[in-house]
Amino acid sequence: MADNGEWVVETVSERAGFRTVLRAENGVRVLDSAQDLGVFENLTFGRVMVLDGAYQITTADEFIYHEMMAHVPLYAHGAVREVLIIGGGDGGVAREVLRHDVARVRLVEIDRAVVDLAVAEFPDVAAGAFEDPRLDLVIDDGVRHVATTTDRFDVVIVDSPDPIGAGAVLFGEAFYRDCRRVLRPGGALVTQSGMPFLTPDWMRGHAGTLRGVFGDVAFFLTTVPSYTGGPLAHGLSSDGDALRRVSLETLTARHREHPLTMRYWSPEVHRAAFALPPYVAAALG
Repeated sequence: MADNGEWVVETVSERAGFRTVLRAENGVRVLDSAQDLGVFENLTFGRVMVLDGAYQITTADEFIYHEMMAHVPLYAHGAVREVLIIGGGDGGVAREVLRHDVARVRLVEIDRAVVDLAVAEFPDVAAGAFEDPRLDLVIDDGVRHVATTTDRFDVVIVDSPDPIGAGAVLFGEAFYRDCRRVLRPGGALVTQSGMPFLTPDWMRGHAGTLRGVFGDVAFFLTTVPSYTGGPLAHGLSSDGDALRRVSLETLTARHREHPLTMRYWSPEVHRAAFALPPYVAAALG
């Protein structure tokens, strides 16, 4: 993973010839796992997890991604009781979801080593989420789980790696159809949907796949410093447009009723995140 024992290079886009490089101050510690897992320290980004050559967690900015993946659907819905998280073995999305008055959160992670690493090396990311009695941790393949479970959820959050290698199945039509099947009426699927600037052609196809399954698909943007190459897109897919059109007044009222201290999400940021620059809207077709 490291070049000359000091620099860790992530190839963000081979086609664009774009890479991100972070200095590993004390080298990279490679951990035993079915996947290629490592951890290192960086002066600006804090402790960093590398999974299959890609940065997965940076402790200095992880709150941005995790807050938006969790609070956008939960505050938009307003009455979420049960949540399914596919991936997210670091516990960050679960941490934010569990700040709400939910009854149950099921987290399905394919690799137990990812969870063990998060607990041992990144305890502040999960912040006790794995000890919360409302959390049901299931070590299983996420695709298989949504295809076979008989349980239903108000929100499904897919905290996936990029659509390459083994992670590509988490962006397929069959998987999305199974996600829709396990959603209750009025529920939503939230996805990590890539970077529109670097992969506009893929984004257009990804949006088309979601639209072939759900009645309404919207995208919102998040700026995460360690996700270089432009803003990161997230999909919000449901059977109708009510969740993406929830008003600022409603979001503010819900936040006032259930106030949480945030570092990125706010009712204003929530609404503004759905305002897409024209180039992003064009990439999404």
